[in-house]
Amino acid sequence: MKFCASLFLTLLASASSLVPHSNNLTKNKQGSVLNVVSIPIPIEPDQVVNVTPKENTSRAVSRQERNTNAPKQYLEYDKDGIPRLGSLMKILPRDTFEVDTKTSLFYFGIDTVACLVSLGLLNFVIASSAYSNLAMWQQTLTVIPLQLLAGFAMWCQWCIGHDAGHSVISKKNWINHVVGEISHSIFCLTPFVPWQLSHRQHHVNHNHLTKDYSHQWFIKEQRDDLVWWIKASQATRNVQLPFLYLVYLLVGVPDGGHVFFYGRLWEDKSTETKLRAAVSAAISCTTAFGLWATMGTANFAVGIFAPWLVMSFWLFMVTYLQHHSEDGKLYTDDTFTFTKGAFETVDRNYGKWFNRMSHHMMDGHVMHHLFFEKIPHYKLETATKALVDGLEKDGKGHIYKHIDTQDFTQEIIQQFNENWFFVEEKQIVRE
Repeated sequence: MKFCASLFLTLLASASSLVPHSNNLTKNKQGSVLNVVSIPIPIEPDQVVNVTPKENTSRAVSRQERNTNAPKQYLEYDKDGIPRLGSLMKILPRDTFEVDTKTSLFYFGIDTVACLVSLGLLNFVIASSAYSNLAMWQQTLTVIPLQLLAGFAMWCQWCIGHDAGHSVISKKNWINHVVGEISHSIFCLTPFVPWQLSHRQHHVNHNHLTKDYSHQWFIKEQRDDLVWWIKASQATRNVQLPFLYLVYLLVGVPDGGHVFFYGRLWEDKSTETKLRAAVSAAISCTTAFGLWATMGTANFAVGIFAPWLVMSFWLFMVTYLQHHSEDGKLYTDDTFTFTKGAFETVDRNYGKWFNRMSHHMMDGHVMHHLFFEKIPHYKLETATKALVDGLEKDGKGHIYKHIDTQDFTQEIIQQFNENWFFVEEKQIVRE
């Protein structure tokens, strides 16, 4: 077992270093998206007229001056000063959009081994006679480090399933589906197909006031008009923090259930889609109840459910912080565009190794939202650097939001306590 623990730590520390990465970004930029209108300076072609040599020279100098003074732009922008997706694609490295199945499966294999070893070590300990002879407080101190380790390994595995949900593990759909079912439905006890459906709606409607998925936005100035159970939820927010992902999967507020199919997520879904979703839910439930029946309630709670809560805390923390910032904007039907919503997400630096082992879920989030079904996680770091360079060359670096968040646990607790899911009216762009 010492060998297994050593193997796990070695794999966990070196997983990302085996595949080349570009240097991490150290920029700390955050700012609101300004309504900048980019107007190119027109240069009219010379008319064919009879001019003297002197006039011809004068005209040539004037044209050269205008060319010199004209601002050179690397990107094309819409009327609100937001880069167009097509121009962004042109400044990214050629291989950014190449999905390599072998590389994807390599990461999947590393995270699978990490989960098996960490969970195996934890459950070996709690099943041992030495553990059972310890006092309760000694048992607690013994398992907490192992639970944190196993929960983080499950979070890394969740990120692989996330890539599978966006079909960037492979160009073959069946490979994406198999990886997603193993990674999410089995290891992370998250029904893959229902999650895939709701998560896609989140990406299509990111930072839309009413259509965004994953959580619901509430206008702070209207808090007195909220129904009683929403007020109660806000009042008990700190107690709920570790369990919010479980509530989201089972109860489905506000999107719809992921185990029991009801709510807006399922309103327009076909019978075939619901059947595929039911298979994923059945896999997760069978896995969970099978382990529960085999291990017993106490060991299941300590050896499986506790690491799962650690994983879900990571998931909620990352999701919340990537979509909440002091100057973040929300849009309505009249003002929303996909690209504007994408640039309201936030890249956060959790530290080099946390970023890498989490497959750049945190420090490559803006780029991921721009091209969520095109760029695999191992290309996000390079693509993000190219994005920042292009924006800075145009003097538009303020559009990209990047916050250094190495004290991430303190940050999520503080932000969730102070802001919850509230947004101020001034942050909503209505016209």
